[in-house]
Amino acid sequence: MHPIRLTLFFIGLSIILGLMLWLVNSLYRLYLQVSFTAPFLANLLILVLIALIGLILWTFWRYFNLFGRKRKPRSPRKVANYQPQLPTEKTEVAAANLRTIQQQVNQIQDKVAQKVLLNRSQEIQANFERQELQVAVFGTGSAGKTSLVNALIGQMVGNVEATMGTTQTGQTYRLKLKGVNRQILITDTPGILEAGEAGIQRDHLARELATNADLLIFVVDNDLRQSEYDPLCELAEIGKRSLLVFNKIDVYADADQQLIGDRLKEKVQHLITPQDVVLVCANPQLVELEDGEIFTPEPDVMPLVKRLAVVLRAEGDDLLADNLLLQSQRLGEEARKIIEHQRKKQAEQVIERYQWIGAGVIAVTPLPVVDMLATAAVNAQMVMEIGRVYGCEIDGDRGKELAVSLGKTLVSLGVVKGAVEILAKILQTNIATYLVGKAIQGVTAAYLTRIAGKSFIEYFRHDQDWGDGGITEVVQEQFKLSKKDEFVKDFVGDAILKVVNPFKEVWQIELEEDPELAELEWTAPQRRRRDEW
Repeated sequence: MHPIRLTLFFIGLSIILGLMLWLVNSLYRLYLQVSFTAPFLANLLILVLIALIGLILWTFWRYFNLFGRKRKPRSPRKVANYQPQLPTEKTEVAAANLRTIQQQVNQIQDKVAQKVLLNRSQEIQANFERQELQVAVFGTGSAGKTSLVNALIGQMVGNVEATMGTTQTGQTYRLKLKGVNRQILITDTPGILEAGEAGIQRDHLARELATNADLLIFVVDNDLRQSEYDPLCELAEIGKRSLLVFNKIDVYADADQQLIGDRLKEKVQHLITPQDVVLVCANPQLVELEDGEIFTPEPDVMPLVKRLAVVLRAEGDDLLADNLLLQSQRLGEEARKIIEHQRKKQAEQVIERYQWIGAGVIAVTPLPVVDMLATAAVNAQMVMEIGRVYGCEIDGDRGKELAVSLGKTLVSLGVVKGAVEILAKILQTNIATYLVGKAIQGVTAAYLTRIAGKSFIEYFRHDQDWGDGGITEVVQEQFKLSKKDEFVKDFVGDAILKVVNPFKEVWQIELEEDPELAELEWTAPQRRRRDEW
């Protein structure tokens, strides 16, 4: 019992005993006087007296908790085995993400990518079960990261196990911090911002480790440079919790330490709270004493140890849950990108096939431009096949409706006219003039089919939605991309091989049967080109 409470106890007890003696004596005299005339009333008075004394004693003992049972201390074994529960909502979302990823993996045709994603999803699942806190020490190679890790290991309370792994990704240690009911894995990551190909690879590995960690210790040895500030911002943007550590403070005067520390807090105030900017000295410089003896000061990392303990005790569960959710989301996004690339490749194969099929039909039986769009450039069957690639089953009527709608858009935007002008100009420099008229519609049909197909890819990618700008904006963007010189030259080269050459003999026969074509006046270069064909 506290000394003050003990003093009050004895004073109160003395007063109560004195009052009780006075009360008993007074009531005893009253009892003697009443008992001669009313014995029953006297006995009732005694009972009331006894009850009153009992109530006073009970109240007194109750206040000082003298009858309260002492709580048994929690068994050390139970404390050691205690595992706090992660926030339910976040873990449920993460678990749902992992189930979705496992379903997506089955759709991936690339076996290597499929295996990688499956292994990573299993690793994330294992983290649900282990629930270990991962702390990454991140920064440039010259900031003293390794010295800081060594100093932390020497200062932290609890057992330090052997190195878990020594690779090019750094060293990882398993720690037990007093007051934190989870195991802590602390990793010394490779240095960032190093020159050369090897430096770039180490930088990439360090950022990957930092992204996978629950908490970052970002180490600097001076004011924060822009090259260091940028990765800190990038990690903060994806939700990474960080402590900013100003190391090597022993090389600065006290006033400079304070100045640099204040600058750091000001620069990162929108990312990191002032309490999370910590000044330490992990590997102090040797000091020569007056007698010439060399003195080695002790590392001073206790400010970081204390702050690390506070953060992990208060936020450990949330940090772990947030990171598990982040990792499942990142993996899900990666799986979606792979599937998206796979679908786009399959859809482009469909477009490639139909553009030359349509070109061949038009080359044999030339039609007016508008009819050509309805039958070839925007082909309903192509629309249905692209839809199936993206998991959208549409019937023939819907396919025709979409094809006609896009064909009218091509005409109204002047895409058809623009395509004819672009291709005619290039075809005139690549084939004989008498073949240009026959080739232009077939090649243009293939070109417009490609624009239409690319537009439908965007339509199905966005769940059968043309977007805010509607079909017009999508078509214009695809036409803009298809007008690039490099693409047009390659496209015309393929068109000559797949359209012009196969149908050259058919057009030659038509030329011989048409007297008007035979009377055309040719220039010498055109005639030589014609003879070559």
